[in-house]
Amino acid sequence: MIHPLFFLIATRPQLLADHAEAYAELLATELGQVSAAWRRRALLYAVALACLAAAAVLAGVALMIWAVIPVATMQAPWALVVVPLLPMAVAAGCLLAIRSRVDASGFDNIQQHMKADLAMLREVSTS
Repeated sequence: MIHPLFFLIATRPQLLADHAEAYAELLATELGQVSAAWRRRALLYAVALACLAAAAVLAGVALMIWAVIPVATMQAPWALVVVPLLPMAVAAGCLLAIRSRVDASGFDNIQQHMKADLAMLREVSTS
């Protein structure tokens, strides 16, 4: 007796072509979602790195100003502390956004469909 898969290939090849086309569409969708998640993470990391660099520069400038100008003559010494904290807060927000977003591992749908197809083939093979 001929295997049911070979019988299907010989008698109705269009069904397998449609199935392969559906897999290609599913793969394209999954690739789009995974690449969008990677772009988002890369952008958030870049913004966090730039903000940390700006905070470090601003903290260095604040430290130099604090060393040169007496605190008693400054009009707003609190600004030397607050200004570097703003980009640091933005960087912390970006890092928290990266960590809080738990993306499902890519290609889960494809794996589920392949498992279902293999289970169906095993079922057909045993009957």
